Amino acid sequence: MTLMKIHFGKLLQETLREQGRSVTWFARQLCCTRPNVYKIFQKESVDSSLMLRISKILQHDFFQDFSQAYRQDND
Repeated sequence: MTLMKIHFGKLLQETLREQGRSVTWFARQLCCTRPNVYKIFQKESVDSSLMLRISKILQHDFFQDFSQAYRQDND
């Protein structure tokens, strides 16, 4: 099995851009600093509790993105 790689940080950055949200806005919502957000952008993966918090803040189901990649890889 070769699961298609999804880079969470890049996906998050793209989602923020699509929504027209700033890094400053997102950092405030996540209760962290801008440098920490930039660190998240560099991460290929994050733990599920952080992904859930981010999904709720952005009203975007990142879990669905990973599930879809899994299904496509197994077709």
